[in-house]
Amino acid sequence: MLSKKQLFTKGMIDISPHMLSVIPFGIICGAIGVELGFSPYLVYAMSFIIFGGASQIVFLQVLSGGASSLVAVTSVGIINSRHLLYGAVLSEYLEKLSLIKKLLISYLVVDQGFAESNKFFKKNKNEQHLHYHLIGTGCTMWVCWQISTLSGIILGSFVPAELGLKFTIPLTFIAIVVQDLKKIDHLIVMITCGLSSLLFFDAPFKSYIIIAPVIALFVASLITRLKK
Repeated sequence: MLSKKQLFTKGMIDISPHMLSVIPFGIICGAIGVELGFSPYLVYAMSFIIFGGASQIVFLQVLSGGASSLVAVTSVGIINSRHLLYGAVLSEYLEKLSLIKKLLISYLVVDQGFAESNKFFKKNKNEQHLHYHLIGTGCTMWVCWQISTLSGIILGSFVPAELGLKFTIPLTFIAIVVQDLKKIDHLIVMITCGLSSLLFFDAPFKSYIIIAPVIALFVASLITRLKK
């Protein structure tokens, strides 16, 4: 049996390789927020509240593009809907915890942390206090994200506006999902989402950011059914 400290440390070690992609993404997020015209305090405060690279960048971009608050919040909600699945998968390992502990841990659950902890949980079901591994992955991610976002904000205040860092957002996303381009079903969903964004770009209230992923999710569900 591993102790709580050992489980926490194991979580930190397991998620550490992911920081190679997370830290540059956080720096870009902080720099882009400043370039889009938001105050450094607002950008940094959002890193505490939303605490997620894709969600935070989409929220900033949609607001700066003139979308309503409702559309911006809804778009973030759609992006984060995957956390419902994370919660369902992890529930069997956290069922004995109090509601307060579950709420605190849920705040720390991120994509990379979920992937690493879920893999560890499956191999070590007999361990007690497994949630400390999840806390270890989440805390490591949280600290690195806050530091990298702050670094990006400081960097963004020095970078001249003419440089136009906005192009780094799509490049960063491509770097993250490039491994999925080898999977034909994932590629179809990505192309569908991109084409839908172009087709509905002039939709009222900048709602293309909601319409496109909904269409892509529908296509993904059809592909899943066909594969079965």
